[in-house]
Amino acid sequence: MAPESRPRGGGGQPLASPWSPIGVASIAAAGAVALAGLYLREGEMPWPVPTSPSASTPASTIETYCYESVTTLVNDRPGSGPHCFSIKDGRFTNVAPLDSLDADAAASASILKGHAIPGLWDGHGHLIPYGEYLASVDLFGSSDDTDVHHRLHTYLESHPNDGVGGPDKWLRGFGWDQMLMGEMPTADLLDKSDELKGLYVMLDRVDGHCIWVSNAVLDLLPDDLLDVPGGEIVREPGLGVFCDNAMNLVMTHYPKPSKATKMEYIRLAMREMRTMGLVGMHDAGVVPEDLHLYQELAGVSGSGHVDEGWTMRVYAMVECLERNTFCPDDVSVLRQQEGRSDFLSIRSVKLFADGALGSWGSAMIDPYSDRPDTSGSLLVNASTLTQLTHDWASAGFQVNIHAIGDLANRYAINAFEAALVELCQPPAGPLADCQRDRFRFRIEHAQIIDLHDQARIHALGIVPSIQPTHATSDMAYAAKRLGPERTRDEAYRMRSFFRDGLLPPPVLGSDFPIEPPDPFQGIYAAVARRSPHTGLSANGTKEPWYPDEALSLHQALVGFTQGPAYGAFLEGRAGEIQPGALADWVVLDRPLAEYDLEELRSMKVKETWVGGTQVYHRHDSPADL
Repeated sequence: MAPESRPRGGGGQPLASPWSPIGVASIAAAGAVALAGLYLREGEMPWPVPTSPSASTPASTIETYCYESVTTLVNDRPGSGPHCFSIKDGRFTNVAPLDSLDADAAASASILKGHAIPGLWDGHGHLIPYGEYLASVDLFGSSDDTDVHHRLHTYLESHPNDGVGGPDKWLRGFGWDQMLMGEMPTADLLDKSDELKGLYVMLDRVDGHCIWVSNAVLDLLPDDLLDVPGGEIVREPGLGVFCDNAMNLVMTHYPKPSKATKMEYIRLAMREMRTMGLVGMHDAGVVPEDLHLYQELAGVSGSGHVDEGWTMRVYAMVECLERNTFCPDDVSVLRQQEGRSDFLSIRSVKLFADGALGSWGSAMIDPYSDRPDTSGSLLVNASTLTQLTHDWASAGFQVNIHAIGDLANRYAINAFEAALVELCQPPAGPLADCQRDRFRFRIEHAQIIDLHDQARIHALGIVPSIQPTHATSDMAYAAKRLGPERTRDEAYRMRSFFRDGLLPPPVLGSDFPIEPPDPFQGIYAAVARRSPHTGLSANGTKEPWYPDEALSLHQALVGFTQGPAYGAFLEGRAGEIQPGALADWVVLDRPLAEYDLEELRSMKVKETWVGGTQVYHRHDSPADL
């Protein structure tokens, strides 16, 4: 069903001088340009977000909105009431409390129902994989192979004529976890039923660092599979699972999605995320081919028009086609086009130091407590990581390193420090100042960090990019993997990295599709230190998991707004409501602080606005009744 037409500004009355009038022209015609059934559902706003004012919205037009309250994150006053802001050319202009207007303006102002906060960002996610996940089999929470079989069968029954499972279109799924299933799965488990036997199946583990494949896929590989540095071919209880660098053995045979299919994934992903109040995301690893597609859809190249499904701002990290390499020739044109659009930025690169904790792949200084035979896997040696960091930084890219284990984090910090020492010469001041002004090196995940290295992160001003729901998903087995001392002192720091009023603020996100992209679930996990799915802690109670690392509600909101803005060199332009900032905001039914903490687990936003255009409206919101 197409959404009902609404006048821009919610149909409020014009404000008198000194505020410019609200545009009240109907946008019913725009509503008719619906996305013709593709992923459209009630509550969607189907028009594109423009990069420049359209013909129906002259450049000189200023629109003003007043809400029952506005959280600006800049000049908020305790207990402040109705607030107004104006927008011109997709940016905020005047921002002021209603009671600061003159008498005539205040008398004529129409207060829209709802409470505005800055547009929310996810500081670490994967756009195309999330769209692919939404179009594939959801295996999150699957308890055993019977459960997996049931979900795969159900999907096949609903896609009878799609050729799914054939050599050109493998059956895909995301979210299995051997910790729930009891042991590592095998290819033979996928051949137990007639419906699946002989199909090409590839299923991603919950952390994305292992894949489980069928015998049809194994048949594409050499009979004598040799071990892969920085990866693991799981051989017990049988073949079928490949982790980290060993995944490349399979991925070379995987039929890649077409350009048209990737476009569908992107539109599907953005459609889902804007219902959650997300206006932007940091895409943590995009190969050059897909970055060119991003530029086309975001209006940087080609026609110059933003695709109707591209309704978010994307800060993309380059990932070379061959991971952990230096590929400047592949991205030089992309870097030259930086700054042409407010909807896409390509000025950072993603490197990978290690794997994930759940599959014993994160690189540890000391062996795992539950597997003393291993200390995890480094995906790149320390000297190569240091050289790559230097080369990319010299080429003008922010370097962001995936590091989960304490050894991987140490090597990432070492690489950053070495680059700063060399590239900040002659020293004009502390390395932290050079890091802040020029580089803003980031550690993606920053999950398990030695106490000494935590202090180095602070001293150098390295930006931690943290996913709060990783802590609550991993808490069930973290102590088993790490032991009590490492868990207590090193793992899943959050409050330790927040120094109110001091830079850098941590970047908070979800790592979707590994975790749901819902930022309110992330806020809940950060504040409650309990699972947003169950509301419970690791021991099945309401007791927070290591509460000393819990964030305040304000800190968590900063982590999903100003934190990602700083991490993307967008401070003052994103994540807050102030003159000159991008006009992105979210409307809630009540002020955020008035929600019970447990309500955040199932929070539904009322509206999402990007560049002064409403891209989502929830029709059943109480304020509409």
